[in-house]
Amino acid sequence: MDESDGRHIHETKAMTPIPFNRPFMTGGELANIEHAYEKGMLSGNGMFSKACEASIEALTASPRALLTHSCTSALEMAAILLDLKPGDEIIMPAYTFVSTANAVVLRGAKPVFCDIRPDTLNIDETKIAELITPRTRSIWVVHYAGVSCEMTPILALAKSHNLTVVEDAAQGICATYDGRPLGSLGDFGTLSFHETKNISCGEGGALLVNDPQYINRAEIIQEKGTDRRSFLRGEVEKYTWQDAGSSCLLGELAAAFLKAQLDDAEVIATTRLASWDYYHNCFERLETTGFVRRPIIPPSRQHNAHMYYLILAPHYDRSKVLGRLLEKGIHAVFHYVPLDTSPAGRRFSSGSPALPVTADLAARVIRLPFWTGLKTTTQDTVIEAVYEVLTSG
Repeated sequence: MDESDGRHIHETKAMTPIPFNRPFMTGGELANIEHAYEKGMLSGNGMFSKACEASIEALTASPRALLTHSCTSALEMAAILLDLKPGDEIIMPAYTFVSTANAVVLRGAKPVFCDIRPDTLNIDETKIAELITPRTRSIWVVHYAGVSCEMTPILALAKSHNLTVVEDAAQGICATYDGRPLGSLGDFGTLSFHETKNISCGEGGALLVNDPQYINRAEIIQEKGTDRRSFLRGEVEKYTWQDAGSSCLLGELAAAFLKAQLDDAEVIATTRLASWDYYHNCFERLETTGFVRRPIIPPSRQHNAHMYYLILAPHYDRSKVLGRLLEKGIHAVFHYVPLDTSPAGRRFSSGSPALPVTADLAARVIRLPFWTGLKTTTQDTVIEAVYEVLTSG
């Protein structure tokens, strides 16, 4: 999951000519919001929320999607559904946003951090087996930059050890692995509709419940631990407290905004892929001359152009590179600080080995300005600045 580590710079440099991110509207959002207001129901689980859930189910081929106020809450719901307890261990990459680990820690379980692949920056599937112990309960994967992890061996490994799989597909909507939508392959998937994501409503998320046995309980957890959804469907006479839960619903105004974006998901994906390809082609020469490495998309993957990043050659000081780009009016950022090196990561993790690939690549990634509707003329300005900064010594 990702909520950019560069937001502080963006907020303090209000006049940055080319921001890291710019919100995008399809044109139908405000009309939807007005309609929701006129209907007089602004709390969660209204008309637009249900319509969004149906759209997400169609996009992901998941049997049940539950709209949430964030991907963070969707991850926390997954942890509750798995009945994680103190002493349980969950294998996950350290190269992820804090929400992936927080969901586990809040249940008293321990994240066990795994190294990442040097090509996709996703969890290294060949390193997972050595981390499995009798206390391991689940494998949580993160599809970085909307490029899928190696799901076939991960799912096979999980099955052989009777482990569940949770996909943190915060960055992965409209991306696929062997033709299957990200978030639909594990027991649970989670999506983000944060303002930096391809499809957005400012804040928002969804839990994908891919094992039907969990659907009823997931609905209860989402509705503060009550069976209110069953009551609204006329299945019970009154609703009562049934289980541990929380207030995970997305407000109806945000859902109305989101529905317009979901309706244009295909157009958004096509537009972003064109912008991604433009960057990729223009930075080829910078890669062949050894200044950077471009993103790698393995076979059998359809990525969703969530971001465009470069991996700097080892001799660069990333902070200086980002500073010089900012001086030129280009707001590029980096992420993540690997969780195994953070104070909370050291306190809450269990038995994590050294992660040399994570440490190396996390120190060299930069993310370039990228959003839906990015003009090629704007990209040209970014490209020119990157070339100048990196080739001028």
